[in-house]
Amino acid sequence: MLTKNEVRAAIRFQNPPRPPRAFTKWWGEGLGEQYGSQLSRFDKYEEDVVVVPFPCPSFTPRDDGFYWRLPQIDRTKKVGHDANAALPDWADLPALLADLPNTDAPGLFDNAKRIADAAHAEGKYVLIHHWSLMYERIWNFRGMENLLMDYYDYPDEVHALHRAVADTENKLLLRAIRELQPDGYMISDDLGAQQALMMSPAMFREFIKPYYTETWGIAKEHDVDVWLHTCGCITDIIGDLIECGLSVLDPIQKHTMDWDKVAADWKGKIAFWVGMDVQDTLINGSPEDVRREVRLMRDTFDSPEGGFLYAAGNGIVGGTPIENIEAFLNEILVYGNE
Repeated sequence: MLTKNEVRAAIRFQNPPRPPRAFTKWWGEGLGEQYGSQLSRFDKYEEDVVVVPFPCPSFTPRDDGFYWRLPQIDRTKKVGHDANAALPDWADLPALLADLPNTDAPGLFDNAKRIADAAHAEGKYVLIHHWSLMYERIWNFRGMENLLMDYYDYPDEVHALHRAVADTENKLLLRAIRELQPDGYMISDDLGAQQALMMSPAMFREFIKPYYTETWGIAKEHDVDVWLHTCGCITDIIGDLIECGLSVLDPIQKHTMDWDKVAADWKGKIAFWVGMDVQDTLINGSPEDVRREVRLMRDTFDSPEGGFLYAAGNGIVGGTPIENIEAFLNEILVYGNE
């Protein structure tokens, strides 16, 4: 396992001994049910970061006030995200804005601190993490279809909701930095579909980029690397993400982005946390296909200075041959490290 400084060397182009491994054992839907205890055979493949979950405000009431003041709706419906929108009517926005989640609630970081302290004691890289930062969080409030129309129909309300989310996140991040002393801060926002962004680059720059810049700036001011998982084709805004302060970009999703072009345009300017193709190669290919792709990942994105990390592109799902998972993890271990 790499040390904290060796992981940082990869992210900051300071000649690491090898590419770090993070989220390579991302067990997705159905995999545990399929293989059960057989997955323990992969315990020998260590990750190079310690992932420390830190909390997001709940959508349901809590005694400590760490929740969004939202109308309570039936969340048992199984008819898609939009039907279960947490904020279905903009008329409820003022009540939410008037009483934001209590980010000073006691005990929020107790479990995270135990994990972080143990990792720090061993000199490991501590990566604090939660899913959904801005776009994903907002469409969880409004529903995705609603939000994409809101950009045009209710821009002031969208900005007000973004402001509330950013203010809450910023307070949580500052508290996490104080209590956990992280090396990295990882969040997600799936901004792309298979062929293009979920919105125009202009919409991204108006509604999301300013808040990324603000929140990520807090991390950078405290020497904390910023990691983003964002699925889909996001080629058109890689430069914007770098301007916002992003350190590590994942997964550079195969079949949505041209790996050679991305590497040619941005290599040396951002660390690529490249995900194994879980949509096709890992689930449908042979073990040799998998090994070949691992080699291609490193050959395309790595350099002696660093700037490359390994990952699974998303959760490795049920139906994936266990011998392909073995080939993926083993080839990472051996290729280029002989």
